Amino acid sequence: MFVVRPVELTDIASLEKLAAVTMPGVHTLPKTHGEIAASVERSIASFAAHVDIPSEESYMFVLEETATGSIAGTAAIHASAGSNGTYFSFRNDVIQQVSRDLNISHSVHALTLCSELTAYSQLSGYYISNREHAGVEAALLSRARLLFAVLAPHRFGDRFFVPLAGITDHRGQSPFWDALGRKFFKMDFLDAERVIGGARNRTLIVELMPHYPVYVPLLPGDAQAAMGQIHPDGELAFGLLTEEGFEADDYIDIFDGGPILQAHKNSLRTFGASMVRRVAEAEPGAASDVMVNYAVAASNEQNFRAITVACPSAEALDSILLPASALAELMVEPGDNVICVRI
Repeated sequence: MFVVRPVELTDIASLEKLAAVTMPGVHTLPKTHGEIAASVERSIASFAAHVDIPSEESYMFVLEETATGSIAGTAAIHASAGSNGTYFSFRNDVIQQVSRDLNISHSVHALTLCSELTAYSQLSGYYISNREHAGVEAALLSRARLLFAVLAPHRFGDRFFVPLAGITDHRGQSPFWDALGRKFFKMDFLDAERVIGGARNRTLIVELMPHYPVYVPLLPGDAQAAMGQIHPDGELAFGLLTEEGFEADDYIDIFDGGPILQAHKNSLRTFGASMVRRVAEAEPGAASDVMVNYAVAASNEQNFRAITVACPSAEALDSILLPASALAELMVEPGDNVICVRI
């Protein structure tokens, strides 16, 4: 069984092992010891904080294999993107150009640096080991962040977005960056990512990136082809997010041109289909003709835990029958409330 829970200080060493693996398809995951420790400490403080409106909180989760206690993945959600600055992205624009003298009117695709995603809640840092063979635990890790948002809506905004890493080659170089960002930063893509730590809210972005529209037809063909495309490592996350209800919209990443998925919470499955049910313990050995797979989360902000479990359908009931092992992992007792959603 796997459980998703808030990160703890004792997880830092395990997270360092995960980060030591080459992961070109994840640019929002902290990688150095200092970055990981700071993210863990910030998350612990965020879970402990009493929040009225979304602010600088950042919540980090780990996927733990209960049989061994090993950490198999991690994911995060930020209450307000750009809380320590302005979140920058490129907006896909269409500029109308008109010449009355030549009687010409046509549209030009352009990219405009913007900060419109600032204050949206942001999903980031999704990484799971052995993703090629991952099962329902991959969906659990992704969805648990939103289950926490369902449980504590006052901690998050009404709109969410997810930046996905764009196309890079075998050397880790980005054709989009080489055509645009490199001209202004004067450094390689990987060097720029290290300098900025995967963030998109640093002041140096607005200091160096062009403030005028960039005409897409002037970019090299490989850079244009990379716009809005996902790194192969991000396909698993992309599939889970689109099933959830996220869609690619008008924005792309300013570094590698990767897509930025967006959604209002009312269009997300976890918000629309989740149910609050009272826990009842299933009799040992009892089985139902109709067993349903659910993601189930303990309804407690300070001790959040989420698992997947097969149990009788709970849609028409006010309770959900869970085996004793599930109750133990969720740290709940019969009569407690949980949040559940079909997977």
